[in-house]
Amino acid sequence: MSHSTNHPTAPRAPRPPFLLLPLLLLAAAAGHAQPAGTTTDAAMKTALAAAQRGQLGQAQADALRGDPRWPWLESTRLSRNLDAAADAGQVRAFLQHHDGQAAADALRERWLAALARRQDWSGLLADWRPQTDAGLRCARLNALQALGRTDAGWTTEAQALWRTGKSMPDACDPVFATLASRGGLDDALRWERFDLALAESDPAVMRAAASGLPAAARALAEDYAAFVQAPHARTGQWPRDTRSRKVASAGLTRLARNAPSAGEAQLARISPALGMTDAERGPVLYQIALQTVASYLPDSARRLAAVPESAYDERLHEFRVREALARADWSGALDALRKLPASMRNDSRWQWFEARMLEKLGRGPEALAMFQRTATAPNFHGFLAADRLGLPYALCPWTHAQTPALRAEVARDPALVRALALYRIDRAGWAVREWNHAMARFDDERRHMAVAIAQDNGWFDRAVFALGKRPEEQRLYTLRFPLHHDAEIRAAARRHALDPAWIAAEIRAESIFNPNARSHANARGLMQLLPSTAAAVAKRIGHAYAGAESLYDAATNIALGSAYLRQMEDKYATTYQAIAAYNAGPAPVARWLSQRGSYDPDLWIETITYKETREYVARVLAFSVIYDWRLNGDALPVSDRLMGRTEGKRKAFACAAKPE
Repeated sequence: MSHSTNHPTAPRAPRPPFLLLPLLLLAAAAGHAQPAGTTTDAAMKTALAAAQRGQLGQAQADALRGDPRWPWLESTRLSRNLDAAADAGQVRAFLQHHDGQAAADALRERWLAALARRQDWSGLLADWRPQTDAGLRCARLNALQALGRTDAGWTTEAQALWRTGKSMPDACDPVFATLASRGGLDDALRWERFDLALAESDPAVMRAAASGLPAAARALAEDYAAFVQAPHARTGQWPRDTRSRKVASAGLTRLARNAPSAGEAQLARISPALGMTDAERGPVLYQIALQTVASYLPDSARRLAAVPESAYDERLHEFRVREALARADWSGALDALRKLPASMRNDSRWQWFEARMLEKLGRGPEALAMFQRTATAPNFHGFLAADRLGLPYALCPWTHAQTPALRAEVARDPALVRALALYRIDRAGWAVREWNHAMARFDDERRHMAVAIAQDNGWFDRAVFALGKRPEEQRLYTLRFPLHHDAEIRAAARRHALDPAWIAAEIRAESIFNPNARSHANARGLMQLLPSTAAAVAKRIGHAYAGAESLYDAATNIALGSAYLRQMEDKYATTYQAIAAYNAGPAPVARWLSQRGSYDPDLWIETITYKETREYVARVLAFSVIYDWRLNGDALPVSDRLMGRTEGKRKAFACAAKPE
């Protein structure tokens, strides 16, 4: 049974070599030989590529039937030409044989869509299983309508699909047309969808919802939609009612996102004419203030003060604090901190800054009490507070069950076997579907064990995505902070005079140790390097560079990523600014330094304009401390680390009790 560590002091972590097991076959991780009939990964990759081209030979396919990934190979072959030449008998036999498996679910979705395109309505209904996809749900209603089965239940489901403010798939158009022809779309339902689309600020859906209204009502609805798209001067012709005011609020809110000053001017003109309430003006004022304060522009304080308290959410509450911090208004920041909702005031970040403001205002005893509360958190601000008080870091590891019998049971789970085998051949999407099938059946102990097995097979991000259902799972540090690529990280750390814990923390933050990670911006590999940045770094340090694809090689990526960390460290002389530059680039950092270069590190970090970078810096610094613990059992103080110091008295870790 899983248990927490209740000792007054957490046991020192061993000082292991910074090394994980090499990638293992799942059965080997369970203590068994590779299952008979499992083929090599290379052979399966070749077969899948052939199946996608329509060139999978029967002998080649038959040779792979014993492989756990065979259902995905067969579904790939069957998916090749579902619209025309697919053998319906083979597809249905596959769906029946593998019913309940992820591969069958994926093929069924494609098969149902193909049957809809063929207008094989009887076949679609025969092969139907409940779906969440709106297009498939509409396809089923089209099938029922075509076969004359539009009963009251059909109408109820069609109306349920209608009740959305979001754009719907084309397959829903004939459903809604039939619904209207049957008298199932009255004016009230049309206005209901119009209002839902208004809440989504979607003029196109607003127009579509209003298309069947009487002429005068439709003209008004069209004018409403035009205003949401681009505010105009015709609001004086609108009825002075709730819907008109909501339209004005939505249109001006949308305008304020891109042009806060224009939104403010138009609100001053329109609000009195329509009699807008604080609740209706609030979203506009909120967006005006947010867009201004996010860049700390001169009107920030005035515009924040204009927002009704009822319109404040966590995001704007945070920015009210940051705006005061950016002006070095410690009293104003403390006032803003004390206006935070209770759930936010209990967060270690805001406890830290409340203590800091008290400290700056000369209220030492109050600051001390707040620092003591903050120091119980195992994160960046908690570590800062522990440094302030000279306390050990609060880290209370929790160990999951590791019984050999449970491990063997979980390792044999067919869906997990398929998931890990698919992940090994870079079929991450399929692997996640199989993983989710397994997780839906696993209790907490089996879920934890599955994460451990995934790590032994090199699939490290499962600890991030599969843990967190229970608060104590955040304390499964050995699972959540894997160690891998020891030789490459240590070599890079020595070469560039960097702390290996920092390099590991960057990899954990950037890619969760996935060497094949690729972002939408084309950043690649473990440390998520852009090819252009990698090429420039390679040229600067004289490292052989074979192009963007070489960034998927762990050694190449770590070498170049670490060299770039060194470059940023040399440029800024402080690690916290180097981390910010690694994430956001030198240009934004130069701007932030020009604005608040003399600020204390914690205040500078908290007033970074970009949310992603602000949180990234704090996260990497905290991860560095945890990796230091994993490597050495103690850690360099984060207050030293963020300044670029690599030597000094090290910190112990303790399983601290929270103050009453």
